[in-house]
Amino acid sequence: MKILLLFFCFLSSVCLSASSKQVFRIYHDADYSNLNESAEAIKMGFLTALDEVDNQIQGYKVELVAKDHRGNSNRSLLHFKQFLKDPNALLVLGGVHSPPYIKFRKFINESEALLLVPWAAGGPITRYPSKDNWIFRLSVDDTKAGKVLINYAKQQGCVAPHLLLEDTAWGRSNYDTLLEEYKTAKPNNALPVSWFNWATQENEARIMVHSIIESEPQCIIFVGNAIEGAEFVKAMASIDEAQRLPIVSHWGITAGNFFKVVGDKLSADVSLAVLQSCFSFENKPLSAFSARVFNRAKQLFPTEFAKHGFVQAAPGFIHGYDIAKLLIAAAEQIKLTDSVATNRALLKSAFEDLQSPVSGLVKTYQRPFSAWSDKNDSAHEALTVQDLCMGQYQSNGSIKLVYSYPGSH
Repeated sequence: MKILLLFFCFLSSVCLSASSKQVFRIYHDADYSNLNESAEAIKMGFLTALDEVDNQIQGYKVELVAKDHRGNSNRSLLHFKQFLKDPNALLVLGGVHSPPYIKFRKFINESEALLLVPWAAGGPITRYPSKDNWIFRLSVDDTKAGKVLINYAKQQGCVAPHLLLEDTAWGRSNYDTLLEEYKTAKPNNALPVSWFNWATQENEARIMVHSIIESEPQCIIFVGNAIEGAEFVKAMASIDEAQRLPIVSHWGITAGNFFKVVGDKLSADVSLAVLQSCFSFENKPLSAFSARVFNRAKQLFPTEFAKHGFVQAAPGFIHGYDIAKLLIAAAEQIKLTDSVATNRALLKSAFEDLQSPVSGLVKTYQRPFSAWSDKNDSAHEALTVQDLCMGQYQSNGSIKLVYSYPGSH
């Protein structure tokens, strides 16, 4: 009897071991606490694409594991260390915040931790100076965002903007690119800037807005996230109407409950346009492809869609979907093994040489990535400046595209 029990125990352990090898985990390192809308949107987009292949790649089940870093870079690093110890962890899917991936970029690449970035926009993230670069982005790239923000402002008659930037690595990288673009047209003009910290409150925001208005700019170019963005919109709305300035914003404000907090002020009091990639479910008519994606997502996530009728933090969904499609295409070019380290290396090589076009929401991707080099420092960027647009909030909180950068598709 004991021998029989031992046999069954052995057999079950073998089955469990074999079963565990049939699952690959993707760690979603994101801010589920403070910017839950964006984290959930990325997850929904990614899972919608995976659902198209029955949540499997080459017979391996794929699971998404939500890891909440709460906007803390050190907690994000802890997630990477947990990821590296997990024998079934295939890659990390990033979130909104750039600082973790800038601060720990060296660790991520030296550890060969494959990272896909569908939102965080900081320019340095994908520009690790080595061919051993393990970070790929399908999102806004701040080295290009400045071109769109400055040119849109100019088109709206704002040739004397004032920058209002968060005092982080992300804000500072935006300052460099905004200044560079501004100087192409006005090489001898200064570009004034004001810096703010995370958790800036309305009173402090009001003081800063008053100070900016006194310098007589024609608009404000804002780089920050939803929490602080809402405080500055409230501050602007409190100013006498004749003194209010239009706001041209980076897309960080779309990551949280920005519209829920200040939507009433956007429709009546404050003019605001926000950076987007060049796709929106609100720009009708939808193609047959994008309509199928939308309907699949509605079936998978009925509660979320029933609440609003559209995707909140839509860029997260759009980019999460598209980057998952690239992952699926990359996996089709390789033979997966039971070694995650080997699989990461194979996927990295496949990403850098995607051989077939991949249909996504933003565009059809033709070899979006290549091997990184000093001469091609955008090699790990799937989107170009021609894929960037500006949008405006609609009365229901959705965003409709209103401007495309010259040359955009």
